[in-house]
Amino acid sequence: MSPDRPVGDLFRRFRDRLAVEGPHRLGGPGGDNGHGAKATPTPGPFRTDVEAREAGLAPSPPRDVEPAGRPRRRGGRGGEELTVPPATFTSYYGRPILKAPVWKWDIAAYLFTGGLAAGSSLLAAGGQLTGRPALRRAGRVTALAAVSASAYFLVNDLGKPSRFHHMLRVAKLTSPMSMGTWILTAFGPAAGVAAVAEAAPWLPERGLLGLGRRLLPPAGNAAGLVAAVTAPALATYTGVLLADTAVPAWHEAYPELPTIFAGSALASGAGVGLLAAPPAQAGPARRFAVAGAALELWGSHRVENRLGLLSEPYATGTAGRLLRAGRALTAAGVAGALVGRRSRVLSALSGGALLAASVCTRFGIFHGGVASAKDPKYTVVPQRERAQRRADQHTDVSGPGAGPNGG
Repeated sequence: MSPDRPVGDLFRRFRDRLAVEGPHRLGGPGGDNGHGAKATPTPGPFRTDVEAREAGLAPSPPRDVEPAGRPRRRGGRGGEELTVPPATFTSYYGRPILKAPVWKWDIAAYLFTGGLAAGSSLLAAGGQLTGRPALRRAGRVTALAAVSASAYFLVNDLGKPSRFHHMLRVAKLTSPMSMGTWILTAFGPAAGVAAVAEAAPWLPERGLLGLGRRLLPPAGNAAGLVAAVTAPALATYTGVLLADTAVPAWHEAYPELPTIFAGSALASGAGVGLLAAPPAQAGPARRFAVAGAALELWGSHRVENRLGLLSEPYATGTAGRLLRAGRALTAAGVAGALVGRRSRVLSALSGGALLAASVCTRFGIFHGGVASAKDPKYTVVPQRERAQRRADQHTDVSGPGAGPNGG
């Protein structure tokens, strides 16, 4: 063995110590006991320093005493305590775990205008069936304007108008985006025909335009009912679309988002009726306001209290401020609609409050989802909780006594 290596140094020190102290000092079998006979090996391991000194051995840590400075593991089973630091919800290079939606304000506006078109068409159908022409006219015109704006915002987000056209090549029932495209395609022309029919009284009574004057009203009535039948799907499919994404706050709120959007659509349609129709014809609008406010407030309360940690994005920041403002405006609008039955000014103010509340609700839901995608904890913590629940269920099923004859 090379003397330059550490092992050679250790062996050389051991050999020098053996020559000085003798084998009996090291507990070896060749030690002399004073009578010419070799000492026998000391049997058994020594448990204390005292016994080791009496036998002439070097002190060793006692085996019947727990080593100092080593805390016991939680649970009293001995060993070292785990010193894992608390989890910090970060990712590599500080990037979020999920890619936040690239959607901008135009998609939030698309959510609002789609709901407004649906609520207005339902309001127009109510005015048509109950003989309220002012309510019918306001609903039809607003529905056409809102669905046109909604299509613009959607195409603007897609970047190219041809992309909307390409989505009509297939119809996939399991895709909210595909179904939404077809819903818009069915609703838009119907709402357009119903709105154009309102211009029939302005046409001359004779000639070709006179024929249009006679045919447009029945065609408009039929188209208005078709739009009203399609309106519930238009009002709620955007909630299903958001819940179908991987964004935590949207995905976990899948039972509530369609309800919130349906209530918001009804409330916005009621706002149009309260603004445009005289109080004598605004009865359906007031009933829409009460029903829409109930659905919207119930859904908003649920997403802010049922989702645990994922309720936080809806209660803080921009989303929290918008949703709180939406609730206050909704309550004020409903109260004004019920109190101001004979006041045109109060009804108009109530209608404006309901429209503003719908805007705040849609933008609040949008910002809450974006905020949850940017913070890693809204992805990591719920995943760990779900994994822990599955592990607990597996333990309960496969634990002792879980068999068919287990007690």
